[in-house]
Amino acid sequence: MQERTIRIIGIDPGLRRTGWGVIESDGVRLVYVASGVITADADDDLAYRLRAIYEGVLGVIGSFHPREAAVEETFVNENPRSTLKLGQARGMALLAPAMSGLRVCEYTPNLIKKSVTGTGHAEKQQVMAMIKFLLPKSACGSADEADALAIAICHANHRSSPQAQAALNLAKVRV
Repeated sequence: MQERTIRIIGIDPGLRRTGWGVIESDGVRLVYVASGVITADADDDLAYRLRAIYEGVLGVIGSFHPREAAVEETFVNENPRSTLKLGQARGMALLAPAMSGLRVCEYTPNLIKKSVTGTGHAEKQQVMAMIKFLLPKSACGSADEADALAIAICHANHRSSPQAQAALNLAKVRV
């Protein structure tokens, strides 16, 4: 049975810079569609920065019409306040595709890196190099874009896993 081509958006949430990348996958072949960064003014109050992320992701979804979304899970850092704020940004990155009716899956940073580079502890430069290799037409000029494309590639590689299928089936029920 031949798998249809699916358009996927990968989202790398951040309070200042949220990377996004859109690819198409037919199960074997990956094709770069677009990528970019949504920026929020660091001087704005938190609520307005979160709104900028939410509206930015909605705009990208409206422009490129992906069918599925993948978001990086939050890693816990030493500063609990920073972790909490990042979690709020991630909430906007999850909410926007969910409100648009997309199926949303989440992946750990280590699985994303391993899916793209072969090692879960790859450096940012390794991820960027592999993105340029796997998606030669990508014009990603920042680590945020490369990370978002890596998230989309991770989803393309793992969307048939039992965990991803459970999330996708749950999303079908809610759509």
